[in-house]
Amino acid sequence: MKTVDIIYRYEADDLGPSERPLDAAAARRRMDEGNQAFAALLASLDERTGTAKRVIRVDPRDLGLLQSDTTSLTQRPFAAVVGCADARVPIELIFNEGPNDLFVVRVAGNTLGGDVRGSLNYALERLGASLKLIVVLGHSGCGAVTAAVDVFLDPAGYLSLASKHPVRALVDRLLIVVHTCAQRLEEMIGPDVAHHPRYREALIETAVVTNAALGAFTLQREIGSGAADGVGVAYGVYDLSTRTIWAPRCGSQDVIGLAAAPVEGKDLAEFGKAVVRSQRIAALFAR
Repeated sequence: MKTVDIIYRYEADDLGPSERPLDAAAARRRMDEGNQAFAALLASLDERTGTAKRVIRVDPRDLGLLQSDTTSLTQRPFAAVVGCADARVPIELIFNEGPNDLFVVRVAGNTLGGDVRGSLNYALERLGASLKLIVVLGHSGCGAVTAAVDVFLDPAGYLSLASKHPVRALVDRLLIVVHTCAQRLEEMIGPDVAHHPRYREALIETAVVTNAALGAFTLQREIGSGAADGVGVAYGVYDLSTRTIWAPRCGSQDVIGLAAAPVEGKDLAEFGKAVVRSQRIAALFAR
């Protein structure tokens, strides 16, 4: 029988506070390495039987477990993550992190509504000593994005949302992203792209990553690329099937791991082209 053990362990001996990344680049590397370790752990079960095990060290200070420590437990996350509310995406787990490492804000479709912005503002203002990175994280097959795509493909379906104001507001936020992605697919693949049997699937996945990148772009513009505290912004999509982070980016063929947020408006156009050219999206139209 195949089993996997993910163990959160703290040592009774005082080993000193666990280290935190010193800048945004180091924070992104740590999250990428953590996700790769998590994906590799589960992928190993496909190759052999037995038990796969990973131990994640937990600083006892982050759980208030040191009896000699009389100070109150404080937050000291090195990254804030705006993720989807989807239960299949356990944020700390997929990045191989423990308690007090990540400041997580979850909302359907990982959209930047007022509550999300308020939570991020709190993190930037109150947790600046440790916070180095903000990540906007989507995931494959997102239900909120799928709902927006289905309304785009069949506008009559919008009528069913008339009395569901919270759901309608969420779909409205995502529809502009879906429209933009549909235009990009038509420009790059051809006017008949909507008739392809896998068009809906391609539009969903294109919109998922575009929504994450656009959110990161918006946050980067709001906090400024030269923020005094050096907080960076990144985006990515968690692939439910491979358990890895996918993120097409401008000027690179690399799609593995988190990507830095686009900085200029023109970068968004280049990003859109990179998404459609990516192997993941191109493969859908090749079948």
